[in-house]
Amino acid sequence: MKNGDRPRFSSEGQRLANDGLAKNVVCPRFSSPPLLPNWFLFTASSCIWGSTWLVIKYQLGVVAPESSVAYRFGLAALILFGWCLARRESLSFGIRTHLAFVLLGSLQFALNYVLVYLAEEYLTSGLVAVVFVMMVFWNLLGAHFLFGQALSSRLLAGATCGLVGVALVFWPELTALKADDASVKGLILAVVGTMAASAGNLYSQRLYAKNIAVMPCTAWAMLYGALGVALYCAIAGIGFAWDGSFAYQLSFAYLTVFGSVVAFGGYLTLLKRIGAGRAGYTSAVIPVVAMLFSTVFENYVWTVPALTGMALVVAGNFLVMRKRT
Repeated sequence: MKNGDRPRFSSEGQRLANDGLAKNVVCPRFSSPPLLPNWFLFTASSCIWGSTWLVIKYQLGVVAPESSVAYRFGLAALILFGWCLARRESLSFGIRTHLAFVLLGSLQFALNYVLVYLAEEYLTSGLVAVVFVMMVFWNLLGAHFLFGQALSSRLLAGATCGLVGVALVFWPELTALKADDASVKGLILAVVGTMAASAGNLYSQRLYAKNIAVMPCTAWAMLYGALGVALYCAIAGIGFAWDGSFAYQLSFAYLTVFGSVVAFGGYLTLLKRIGAGRAGYTSAVIPVVAMLFSTVFENYVWTVPALTGMALVVAGNFLVMRKRT
């Protein structure tokens, strides 16, 4: 056959192709692996959020916590919008989808974080971190009843290891908790905060099931969450002050770029891949990572119960994230 000539088929071969009989031939499919593996997304989001417990300390003082939350997620939303435009990801959605973004932002970025900041006015940050381990169970139960995800003994064992492990790490703070009005109020705020965060996790999984892209969804939800907190501040008479100190601005930049854009982008991508139940186990790892930062920067001294707890968290992490065989 000369170069450039088109191949000729016999009339019988052409008839077979036209009749669709050739479709029985099976061609191998090749799928490219994800750019970032699940273990990397899990580790990155856990480490970043584990560090934010320390960084948030530099946000408290001149600026009201609610105002800082509004600033943080407002700027994070703008960064994500820029990211989506640069990558030519569509930001156009229908009114019903925008209403879904409003609900997600209210749960994930507004109510959740406002309650966390308020809880830390009554409880130590370490104890609030312990309470947030409850998200592991909320996510597993929600994924089971809402999405039919099986509650295997392996997942339950991993979640239990995480809860017991973090409790051991923070045992001194747990034993120091007193049943006074302030402590009870802080505990209630923290528990409701875990429910709001878990509800946001589960609702985002529902949105991703409709093939909504992670970054545009997160950008709109952060914007609506920030606007919701700003509206709350205006109604409650909370001022929109600004702290010009280097410590506040540097911590604000870190929380916005890494604690919001990078961490939420990675975590919600992980959630879309493996579901809210398994992804929510980051809540068990984050407090322990926070204590590692405390060891370096705040001279935290590890005890035998704390080391035992760390071992249980690692074991639980293995059980939850391990693929089924």
